[in-house]
Parts: sequence; C-alpha cells; structure tokens
Amino acid sequence: MRYAVICIDKPNALQTRTENRQAHLDYIQATGVVEQAGPFIDAAGQMCGSLVILSVGSKAEADSWAAGDPYAKAGLFQSVMVQEWKRVIG
Repeated sequence: MRYAVICIDKPNALQTRTENRQAHLDYIQATGVVEQAGPFIDAAGQMCGSLVILSVGSKAEADSWAAGDPYAKAGLFQSVMVQEWKRVIG
C-alpha cells in the first residue's frame, strides 16, 4: 500500500529544516520505503513542508516511519497527516 505523508513546517523553522536535512535524507535512504519525496516551497522560494510517498504494508508502518523521521524528532512540523494514497497516473 502507498501512503502520503504530508507535513507542514512550523513558522520560521527553516533553520531547523536545514540543520536536520542530511539526517532526514539518510533516513529516507536507510529505510528503503520511500517512492517519492520532496519539499513544499513557499512564495519566497523557501522550503516549508514535505510530501513523502511511502510503500509500506499498513498505516501503522507509515505512522511509525513518520514518527521516526529526523525532521519530526527535531520538532520541525506544525502538522503531519498520513493518508492512504492510490497512484492513478505515473
């Protein structure tokens, strides 16, 4: 199953994102369940959130992945939504 992890950063948290970016990218690589991922970009061209598409067996696994993300552990996110997702195109 696929799950979309939709994260919105806390206001003025770009420094937290920058400081934890490599750990986040390493986590993506190490876990091996991410099909696609990338940041949301605000009107000023700055990263302000994340969209991650996971391929895992259950919502519990997706929730666990989201909780283990170094960004989440660093307190970067204002909100996180984990939603089952069905790819139709692409």
